Amino acid sequence: MSDVTSLQWNEEFEAVRQRMRAAQAGPGFITPTQAAGRTGLEVLQAMLAGELPYPHIADTLDFGLVSVAPGEAVFQGMPQRKHLNPMGGVHGGWYATLLDSALGCAVHTLMPAGRGYTTAELSVNIVRGATPAQGPLRAMAKVLHCGRQLATAEGRIVGPDGKLYAHGTTTCLVFEMPAR
Repeated sequence: MSDVTSLQWNEEFEAVRQRMRAAQAGPGFITPTQAAGRTGLEVLQAMLAGELPYPHIADTLDFGLVSVAPGEAVFQGMPQRKHLNPMGGVHGGWYATLLDSALGCAVHTLMPAGRGYTTAELSVNIVRGATPAQGPLRAMAKVLHCGRQLATAEGRIVGPDGKLYAHGTTTCLVFEMPAR
């Protein structure tokens, strides 16, 4: 099962990456003009379609957005040698950044046009060490609450075999985007 799932995950992730890169020169920033009038879900869907640039951090840490739905986001990452700590395991910051991205984007999917968010609190529990030999890992996040000022979400990082590597939560501050 693990080999099939790993292969499926990698094929799905590569298809998304190719689509995102085909329409863009590379990573970049979404301008206020590009985001104007779009909900958070529409922004992320446009990113997945290659209509808007994806963030630089995706290339830096070898992970990226795979899918979104209202209140949900899935990221996939492939730990590399450059992500290892001195003891040979994946650095905790890699797990944290992968989870923070999935959790934040899950919240982003519920933002109406003109609203934004930022991480106010992030809690990560690493329960299993990973190395590049494990293959791809996925962070799957779901919103628990999204209000006018605060949003909370929970997420998990799992391997293709379903094993849990980390789990976490976030509290995000929700606000009106400044007019530009």
